[in-house]
Amino acid sequence: MTVHRGRWSLEDRLERGLRELPFDVPPGTASLTVQLSFEGGVIDLGCHGPSGFRGWSGGARRAYTVAADWATPGYLPGEIEPGTWHVWLGLHRIPPGGVPYEVTVTTSASGAPRPDAPQPPPRPGRPPRRDLPAPAGTRWLAGDLHSHTLHSDGTLTVHELACLAASRGLDFLAVTDHNTVSHHPELPAAAAHAGVTLLPGQEVTTDLGHANVFGDTGWVDFRRPSADWAAFAAARGGVMSINHPLSGDCAWRRPLSEADRPPFVEIWHSSWWDRRWGAPLAWTDLWLPGGAVPLGGSDFHDPAQHKTLGEPTTWVLAEAEDGDGVLAGLAAGRTSVSAAPDAPVLLRVEDDLIAVGADGTVLVRPDGRRAAVRGDLVRTPADGPGMHRLETYENEVIALCG
Repeated sequence: MTVHRGRWSLEDRLERGLRELPFDVPPGTASLTVQLSFEGGVIDLGCHGPSGFRGWSGGARRAYTVAADWATPGYLPGEIEPGTWHVWLGLHRIPPGGVPYEVTVTTSASGAPRPDAPQPPPRPGRPPRRDLPAPAGTRWLAGDLHSHTLHSDGTLTVHELACLAASRGLDFLAVTDHNTVSHHPELPAAAAHAGVTLLPGQEVTTDLGHANVFGDTGWVDFRRPSADWAAFAAARGGVMSINHPLSGDCAWRRPLSEADRPPFVEIWHSSWWDRRWGAPLAWTDLWLPGGAVPLGGSDFHDPAQHKTLGEPTTWVLAEAEDGDGVLAGLAAGRTSVSAAPDAPVLLRVEDDLIAVGADGTVLVRPDGRRAAVRGDLVRTPADGPGMHRLETYENEVIALCG
């Protein structure tokens, strides 16, 4: 057994926010359990082994187990290598008086009992799919690009989340747990069971900003500079987006040069509760002079929250209806965002804009020109690159497209 105890101070947090507490694992170890106790503040929790990352649960848990054949959600099962391991502690909120803490690590040669896996819910019924105008050989797919499970700070299993996505009429869902990829192995079975495409993702999470990385890229090291996140994702066929850039203390404040900035921005997030508020639009216009690719995400965690899966809905024009097709459509910037799967939508199809179900709204072009939309299916030429949007007569944004 290894025990670390002490008191973290505000100065400790300001000096270095992520602390690594070492412990030795002897040969023949079959499992290890870490328990964290503290009073006041918020301390995040993670794990690093001799060969690299083994898990992260942030502030959602105060204990975890890692074994050869199973691990606490958020952590990676596998061989328990002998050598020096580290408990990661993220000093997320440390008040002026400090936070007393204790970390206890227990290793076992006989393993740890595996908890019973919950049974998946019944396969849900789903609403009829919406048939939107698209070029031959393509289809607009409805999805949500930001969601969480109990592998981080969500409350649903991967299977439960997948079934909820199908019941909402979504074609795809990006599962983006914080700073971990432990949920990725569960995605194929849950997707097949629910009848929905689950896109591997992770929300790279720090005190100064969050970013989603979509695709089966492997774990992104959140300790590295943001430019490294983007380069890592691109090198492995993934896509990185800046998340909720104006969302409270999760707003994007990380340094990132213009040359390294990804064009993908989660401009429409559930925190944009009053869409007459123009700051997200202004921020996005300043992010990249050539224009950003608008994305949307509910940031769904828990059915008891105010957030609803698929609100907003991100539409992706895809050539294939699987994860590769969704990812390729995203990478190409073929996106549109609407308030919900059945809400008015503005689509960019080749050189035209098509407004569907938007009679009586206002089309706003990148240069600010406005025109009334009259009719339930209206086609008009686009004005080259740049973000177009639909608004109500009260200037509330109801649809976006790049």
